Amino acid sequence: MISKKTAFFWTIVLVIVTAFSTFVAANTVSISLGDKVVIAKDDFETVKSMQKLLSLKDYIKSNYVEEAEDNKLIEGAIKGMFESLGDPYSVYMTKDEFKNFNESTKGSYGGIGVIVTRSEDGYVTVVAPIEDTPGEKAGLKTNDKIIKVDDTDVIGIELEAAVALMKGKKGTQVTLTVMRDDVKEPQVFKITREEIILKTVKSDMRENNVGYIRISMFDEDTGSEFKKALSSLEAKNMKGLIIDLRQNPGGYINQCVEVADELLGEGLVVYTEDKAKKREDYKSTKDKVDVPFVILIDEGSASASEILSGAVKDRKAGLLIGTKSFGKGLVQSIEQLKDGSGIKLTTQKYYTPNGISINKVGIQPDIEVKPMEARDNEKPEDIKDVQLDRAFEELLKQIK
Repeated sequence: MISKKTAFFWTIVLVIVTAFSTFVAANTVSISLGDKVVIAKDDFETVKSMQKLLSLKDYIKSNYVEEAEDNKLIEGAIKGMFESLGDPYSVYMTKDEFKNFNESTKGSYGGIGVIVTRSEDGYVTVVAPIEDTPGEKAGLKTNDKIIKVDDTDVIGIELEAAVALMKGKKGTQVTLTVMRDDVKEPQVFKITREEIILKTVKSDMRENNVGYIRISMFDEDTGSEFKKALSSLEAKNMKGLIIDLRQNPGGYINQCVEVADELLGEGLVVYTEDKAKKREDYKSTKDKVDVPFVILIDEGSASASEILSGAVKDRKAGLLIGTKSFGKGLVQSIEQLKDGSGIKLTTQKYYTPNGISINKVGIQPDIEVKPMEARDNEKPEDIKDVQLDRAFEELLKQIK
């Protein structure tokens, strides 16, 4: 009787052998010489690489000091294939890792509420803490490098594994050791996990009939939530609008386009290109908000936030105020596999309407305003929001 693990392994081997047999048959010109076949050198090198992988698997099974499981060896090989791309956004996830990943974009989960990426130097790096979560309240900032979660060193660790360590039951505590650019010694943050409930849009009417909408990230419902907030403010005779995208790490591109559709009028919002230069355009319709607006951005505004900001800037629809954005101009495709595992693979680059790629560059605001730094013993609520104040100032000029 064949065990599930053995069956799984030989299924993978069969798929590999079948795929490569098909590949060789379909893509090579071979010459038969007696009992031998001559194929192109490049194809031979590819087949030889697969033989090398299987031979090393057998060697590990025979010689490793402890038992090595077939499925773990195969999953490790798959993970290594994705890691070899050198792209922190392309990953293979086990069933549990993929489940945790999905929880971070919808519903609720127990954790500290930070969006992280893996930087080129191998550090788990904070893109932005989610608003009103333990991570934000503890003082985590964009570009903080997490080097330890509790007693586990996470330098060079798989990103999803580091995220799993930070998650946990509501009420439990996790300790993060963090390196910060302007601080010499590592900082230690003891954070109590909470239930992270994703509500991405908040709004209210401020003085002089200026509406304020805060978008913390772009999840599955952000577009519809934004439209409701906008309609509510318009019903209150809104004269101007501030859209706050600071510390917004991004999310779904279609939700970002839904928001842009309310602001820009007819035209191009963003376009993507894949490896074959196949282009896909995302456009807005002719209807748009009829009041002046300002968008606030900072170094924690990434991905979908930059798509919206880039479209507004290129089409001169509103003002961008704040500091340069994060600089993530890549689009990932997410697929769930039959066994519950999943992959996230960078398949496209996106460009602003003027054809600009902001990847690793970011978007410069129209008006740069740096945030006010906290002084010794100063409470966060006492720090003046000079970026928001400047947004009000510029809007009032346009309203008058």
